[in-house]
Amino acid sequence: MAEKEVRNFALRDKDGNEIGVFTGKQPRQAALKAANRGHTDIRLRERGTKKIHVFTGERKQIKKPKGAPDWMPAKIWKPIVKKVGVEKLEKLETGTEKVVVVKRGGKKG
Repeated sequence: MAEKEVRNFALRDKDGNEIGVFTGKQPRQAALKAANRGHTDIRLRERGTKKIHVFTGERKQIKKPKGAPDWMPAKIWKPIVKKVGVEKLEKLETGTEKVVVVKRGGKKG
């Protein structure tokens, strides 16, 4: 089985400016890294594409897992993300970007 390549995802703020880059094999992996740094409204543009992966995120402080090494503190931060959907960017002739929202079909319940 071929190993998946690591992809780059640019974190965008609400104005559309790219404020950071996170890497991962999947968008969720990059979103977990962003959430661990305290970002809650996570919009990741996959480099080389016009896709924007939208997540909500938070981080909670939990007890360290059983069997954890002694050097690990008693409480650790755990990132939690939930995918909201995928948006696509459309380049306009004037050079500005237009966002087209694509609904994500997911699990019901």
